[in-house]
Amino acid sequence: MTQAGAGAVVFRLAGRVLVLDGGGRVLLLHGFDPAQAGRPYWFTVGGGAKPGESLAQAAARELAEETGISVSPAELGLPVWHEITEFSYQGRRYRQEQDFFRLRVTSAEISVEGLEDEEAATVDGCRWWTAAELESTTEQFYPAELPDLVRRFQIENTP
Repeated sequence: MTQAGAGAVVFRLAGRVLVLDGGGRVLLLHGFDPAQAGRPYWFTVGGGAKPGESLAQAAARELAEETGISVSPAELGLPVWHEITEFSYQGRRYRQEQDFFRLRVTSAEISVEGLEDEEAATVDGCRWWTAAELESTTEQFYPAELPDLVRRFQIENTP
């Protein structure tokens, strides 16, 4: 992550995980930006890479912290989608390049006991979503392409 000075855009790399259950639902966390607490949103598991950490390592670490699901970076395989997004968090602008990995799970049970303090203060729930539910909700979620991604992975997993 680099920053050129006050008001500059912070660049960072992130590893994210599309956690899918046997019914083809995707796990999303619910939270908010402390600077805009009245505008909550749903988002995928994952987060920024630490120095020297690959995006698969970051994704696996964040997955364990945010859900209690422990897998090796190798078990995540290769990224299934990539995006560059820009957002604001606590009054700072970010430009984030992120790889998404796919993980199928057999149990819908998760634990948020591993959340770091800042995450625990801003993550207030989780839910499994179908593509149709995402398309029909008025709630904000990221990335906007999630319904299409969830459908794509359902088709790819059909025998």
